[in-house]
Amino acid sequence: MTESLRIVPVRGQAIAERLQELAQLRIRVFREFPYLYEGSEDYESAYLQTYVNAPDSVAVLVYDGEKLVGASTALPLADEVEELRRPFEQQGQDIERIFYCGESILLPEYRGRGIGVRFFEERERHARSLERFDTICFCAVQRPVDHPRRPADYQPLDEFWKKRGYAPRPDLRTEFSWQDLDESSESPKPMMFWTKSLR
Repeated sequence: MTESLRIVPVRGQAIAERLQELAQLRIRVFREFPYLYEGSEDYESAYLQTYVNAPDSVAVLVYDGEKLVGASTALPLADEVEELRRPFEQQGQDIERIFYCGESILLPEYRGRGIGVRFFEERERHARSLERFDTICFCAVQRPVDHPRRPADYQPLDEFWKKRGYAPRPDLRTEFSWQDLDESSESPKPMMFWTKSLR
């Protein structure tokens, strides 16, 4: 990772001080495929409040000077919304033992420098430090291969995630609704989980 970049982990209530810059970064990065997200700062502030309210959450922030260029979030699954808890609860899993990784977002010009690897390392380190989790997970949107907005050079992150030790879980799925760039209102998007043992 380039020496000029700073990694700043922030926990729980302290995330509130970074809400506006986090919201702006999420909106900018999530316009890209596969999310194609037409965001608003109001929606983002409400979404990020979940992390502010969770004492054991973490936001791993990347700064170039004073500019926020990347962020990665995580928190106990038990503190997450029903859409994320439900697939595990339906299988009878103890969500108190599962740690959930939210998004990893990074401006395009900073990619390919090892920051994505660092995001996973920092979140897993945080989860292990809490000493009560057996599993760590995240979920990713499922877009059709022939999606009209899929860039010709798009590379899925599946192999990157597998190298980090995560496995796809087709048996653990959910849906999230948001407004795509070419939509007039929100619509549900299929999401699939990936999991890794912390033992």
